[in-house]
Amino acid sequence: MPGNASPIGTVTRGTTGHNRLRRVDRWIAALPVLRRTDDPLVADVGYGASPTTTLELRDRLARVRPDVEVTGIEIEPSRVALANADTRDGVTFRLGGFETPTPDRRQPAVIRAFNVLRQYDESAVVGSWRIMQDRLQPGGQLVEGTCNEVGRVASWVTLDAVAPHTFSVALRLADLDVPSIVAERLPKALIHRNVPGERVHAFLRDLDLAWAVAAPLGTYGPRQRWIATVRGMRDRGWPVLHGVTRWRLGELSVPWSAVAPA
Repeated sequence: MPGNASPIGTVTRGTTGHNRLRRVDRWIAALPVLRRTDDPLVADVGYGASPTTTLELRDRLARVRPDVEVTGIEIEPSRVALANADTRDGVTFRLGGFETPTPDRRQPAVIRAFNVLRQYDESAVVGSWRIMQDRLQPGGQLVEGTCNEVGRVASWVTLDAVAPHTFSVALRLADLDVPSIVAERLPKALIHRNVPGERVHAFLRDLDLAWAVAAPLGTYGPRQRWIATVRGMRDRGWPVLHGVTRWRLGELSVPWSAVAPA
């Protein structure tokens, strides 16, 4: 996009906070593209009123890819000015939106867009995804989703340059009542689809049932109960991905097709 083009998007509330995105950052750090790429550039679209989560993203990713670069992108000029006063090596900040402007127009290996589309109409989702997908380098990934204010309840969609391919939930298990609490923090593409007849509604219904059945294992701790819950989902026919290493983190991922809107 030409340098004088207007950013694509609208100003959102910009709510942010320390450690709010730690669960999705952990997911991004494990993406194979981050380790394989020759250009480890990551874009953080819509980082909010404070650069905190962008700076945290760079620190977390640097543990697995020391030469990673992170560009924080915001559509509100005053937020960019504030962030540029707090920059550090490996991090830059730029004015922009879904068009994802990056240094020298490089293509990001990963784009994180969290708690942004939640504030848009559902009709804007696919078009916004496509704009960001078109910016990805070959093999790149877009991670788009939402979480609660302290990051204990989160969900996201991971997309490649062509289409969404996985849906994930990540929960803090220590004080979890029912897993369907994530219904309040579904990505915009799904949050209005949590009604009978939609796949995501069935997914959350079965997730609560599996959690209830696994209650006796709570004696051994919430982590063991969650692992049993995920296995219960698999037994119910859900195409659960990954294994215990990720499940024990309070995560559960399925192919996007399993929950995509009907």
